[in-house]
Amino acid sequence: MTSSLLTVWCNLQLTGRALSALQSGLGAHRLVHAAESTTCFQPIGRRDPALPEADIAFGQPEADQCVASARMRWVHLASAGYTTFAGDDIRRQFIARGIALTSSSSVYDEPCAQHALAFMLAEARQLPRSIVDQATTHAWNTPSTRAASFLLKGQTIMLVGYGAIARRLAELLEPFGLHLVGFRRRPRGDEAIEVRPMAELSDGLPRADWVIDILPAANDTAGFFDQSKFDAMKPGAIFMNIGRGATVDQAALLAALHSHLRAAYLDVTSPEPLPPEHALWAAPNCFITPHVAGGHGDEYDRLVALFLANLDRFVRGQPLAGRVY
Repeated sequence: MTSSLLTVWCNLQLTGRALSALQSGLGAHRLVHAAESTTCFQPIGRRDPALPEADIAFGQPEADQCVASARMRWVHLASAGYTTFAGDDIRRQFIARGIALTSSSSVYDEPCAQHALAFMLAEARQLPRSIVDQATTHAWNTPSTRAASFLLKGQTIMLVGYGAIARRLAELLEPFGLHLVGFRRRPRGDEAIEVRPMAELSDGLPRADWVIDILPAANDTAGFFDQSKFDAMKPGAIFMNIGRGATVDQAALLAALHSHLRAAYLDVTSPEPLPPEHALWAAPNCFITPHVAGGHGDEYDRLVALFLANLDRFVRGQPLAGRVY
């Protein structure tokens, strides 16, 4: 139980209803604004002069500065990922200092899962080719479009990175009659679908109709999907990335698209924004959305609501939602 008043630092671009909700929800607690604000998913990577005043950071603070701050007790990230806080040294120092780290994965599991489902249905029903036809030739390609369409039922889907987004996607896919296999570092045994250790992924890839990358960016996931993994995928497999662009060797992906993959659906790339001249834009059957899988009109309202609910737990000494470490 915390009875003293707290100082909360925030560097999010909050306006209107979301900002009002945060200010009113803090009550007597003090809010300090960072000198430079950012989006919910884009770390600035620079120190802020106001952060050392804070007991709590909400948004996208710089990890080393949080460790160096004598007052810091809890960091709540306004994103599902925690890339800049994933290093072993940062984790070790947070734990040693007793600083809690939480993420906003519960805000983004639903929209990201729906985005992935939309990708799958778009490919199954061949929506991209009809959209291109409408925008260009106005051709009425009925026979070829019908022939290229397929049913999801019975296909094998591999969810690589079995966290909150994958769990929700598995729920959305349940009515389609698919064979779902999740992969994570250490399966717990209580998952709703079959989940295997990440070390077994390469053995499973030749069976996959869809390989869905939901990995976070970390030292051990950089370039995780490399040439060997793409080579292991069968002809006609479809690759999707709604995790982080850095987890994919994009040169290897390009080669696979030109050789044996049916398609790739990407919401994230490296770098972002993807340069207009990048080869992925023109790659065969590669469809790109600009890192919007988690986006929804009221996401900042939901981020603030999650933070305030967690703040109440923090003050009461209760377990925090979305705890990373």
